[in-house]
Amino acid sequence: MNYAQFLTMQQELGVLAVFLIVFLFDTFCGKNYRSAVTPLAIVCFAAVTVYGFFCCGTGEAFGGMYVTSPVICAIKSILNLGALIVLIQAIPWINSEEGAVRRGEFFELIFVTLFGMYLMISARHFLLFIIGLESASLPLAAMVAFNKNKYESHEAAVKYMFTAIFSSAILMMGLSFVYALSNGSLYFADLAETVALGGNSVLLITAIAFVIAGFGFKLSLVPFHLWTADTYQGAPTTVTSYLSVISKGSAAFAFLVVLVQVFGTVYSDIWEWMMYALIIATITVGNLFAMRQREMKRFMAFSSVSQAGYIMLGIIAANVLGMASMLFYILVYVFSNLGVFGVIQAIENKTGYTNMNDYKGLHKTNPWLSFAMTLAVFSLAGIPPFAGFFSKILIFTAATESGSVALYVLVLIALINTIISLYYYLLVVKAMWISGDEPVIPTFKSAGSERFGLWICCAGIIFLGLISCIYGWLYCVSNTAAVEGFFKMLS
Repeated sequence: MNYAQFLTMQQELGVLAVFLIVFLFDTFCGKNYRSAVTPLAIVCFAAVTVYGFFCCGTGEAFGGMYVTSPVICAIKSILNLGALIVLIQAIPWINSEEGAVRRGEFFELIFVTLFGMYLMISARHFLLFIIGLESASLPLAAMVAFNKNKYESHEAAVKYMFTAIFSSAILMMGLSFVYALSNGSLYFADLAETVALGGNSVLLITAIAFVIAGFGFKLSLVPFHLWTADTYQGAPTTVTSYLSVISKGSAAFAFLVVLVQVFGTVYSDIWEWMMYALIIATITVGNLFAMRQREMKRFMAFSSVSQAGYIMLGIIAANVLGMASMLFYILVYVFSNLGVFGVIQAIENKTGYTNMNDYKGLHKTNPWLSFAMTLAVFSLAGIPPFAGFFSKILIFTAATESGSVALYVLVLIALINTIISLYYYLLVVKAMWISGDEPVIPTFKSAGSERFGLWICCAGIIFLGLISCIYGWLYCVSNTAAVEGFFKMLS
């Protein structure tokens, strides 16, 4: 074996190096130095995150099972940035009495899941893809159950574990059907040729439906979303924020890769219409159920279901503009969603309150948290001039680029749902700023790391809404992917 090919996996090696450093330090350092695990992990991972933005090489390893390119480096760097914000915001919780006992385990599980997500994104062979999928999914179940003294955490972990098992089984069932149609290869390129020659057989349609269903569970697409609210509510808030952003972003890009690179030749005949139904159901059901929620983590669970539908519009576009818009949407979603969860976590850590009704009059006691929450929900709702407005405009534009009537109808339905989403997002704003009730949450000073994380989120929301160079960079790397043949299998 040529071990030099491992050097192609620079970002994977970086996160593995951080994992080993944290694991060895946590294992062999004395009890008096255990608290140093947190700054060590964050500083090392911050270095890996910064390096990732300058690591834009192209190459492959293991006979083409693993590939890397500028667009792959870009999505991994976006995930790294989101994970770094999560780790910064998690400092007060992980250093508390509840989390300090298993502080090292938390960071190790985070880095293992990231490694698995990297493999999913770079895989061009389904064996490597499944290894990455399970490496990302199984540690997340342990993270959901991190608060082992809370019944809700156990329940959430059980639901997440069963969901992960069933979704993986459905996905692999679909892949087995595709394998049955092939000549015995699991390479994406070989399977794409088989799909192109096989016609629109019942077995192929069933296989694609199973694959979409398997990814649908990972992305919380309707009707595969029923685990989301209970898991988000029962898991620690830090883990919930990680699930809602990082896990969803990696799965969305991997979904795009599989659909385009394996099933691209039957795009217009089969899976385009399947995705229409999923997107409409996901956005609509997510919005309708979010309107009924008052527990903030359940509220954000259904909000994330709806947001997943908007992200899928980039997949439907299946072109350079669609890929760039999806990457930009994920980047904006990182800052906006983590901004909301940062406020929820800061309040929960100090007071234990997580109900929307408890936020009434929050601006009187905690104006900074009210401002940060307002900025974040305005971005999620797509209100100009914040970043969420431009991410929605760009992804709608990408979806309608082909000019088909069906896509215009799809985007029209998405636009109507955007108006509906304004209602329930503004319920939070109304509770904080307009409600005349006496404040429930007292004045308090949040931890410095929580404030720093919120500053990053607020800066990202404002900066991405005003400066276009970030989207220009994402369009450039997406165009590079197109030149390298990423979309060549589409029909």
